Amino acid sequence: MKKLMFNNRQANDAAAGQEKQSKHDQQENLAICDSISFAASEAYKRLRTNLLFSFAEKSACRVVGITSSLRGEGKSVTSINLAYTMAQNSKRVLLIDCDMRLPTVAKKLEIEKTPGLSNLLVGVDEINKSVQRYFSEKTGNYFDVIPAGELPPNPAELLGSARMGTLLTALKEHYDYIFLDLPPVCAVADALIISKLSDGMIVVVREDYCRTDVLREAMEQLKLVEANIIGFVYNGTEAYAGKYGKYGKYGKYGRYSHYYSKNYGNYYKTPESYEAAEQQ
Repeated sequence: MKKLMFNNRQANDAAAGQEKQSKHDQQENLAICDSISFAASEAYKRLRTNLLFSFAEKSACRVVGITSSLRGEGKSVTSINLAYTMAQNSKRVLLIDCDMRLPTVAKKLEIEKTPGLSNLLVGVDEINKSVQRYFSEKTGNYFDVIPAGELPPNPAELLGSARMGTLLTALKEHYDYIFLDLPPVCAVADALIISKLSDGMIVVVREDYCRTDVLREAMEQLKLVEANIIGFVYNGTEAYAGKYGKYGKYGKYGRYSHYYSKNYGNYYKTPESYEAAEQQ
């Protein structure tokens, strides 16, 4: 497994309650594209460089899935900022919100929520009506976005359909990089299903939030479907570690002492549901 490591200080410490989690989400919504700090911008540039060197054939369009073990680890913010940073390098970039259960990309980028991916996969809309362009007036950089669209009753089936593969094949003719914002691995099977269509997977890990055994379970699930895990984004750390060696194995990510939901109810439960689930 290649080590494509990255530390990001944009996220605050994990919160135990739903109120604190909501405040964190609001802060993350602001920490995107040209609104991030200089340190975070430089970190994303390092991530971009590592990603560029992760693939030998530079001519082909690369499809990269971005996921996490749990909800709330920063995968959507990472997806947006990675797409933006890659676009700064004169790459043709498309970001697709594949989380058709709890989509957040459209809200964070302040674009229209529909039509989107679900509309394309059921054949009610065409590609040219579903692709939107995010443009930064501050820097002039831009990338294209396909939001999640209408929330379907069967997102996993849509992602695993032949039409999803056909859609990506068609889109790859127009872009250098396609980033897929995927649901958490330990919540639903969506990321596992679509991993076969991606050239590589990036796993976002949030400090003091995801337990070691939960991360291990996510890695085992990805390994089971033979996903190509090209690296990790270590999110929310207070201090930058100059060497990545100490984070080389997912079993040594430090303190993941708080949250994990075994019963997902309406798609994903909030972190505080872990204690209740553990007692069941």
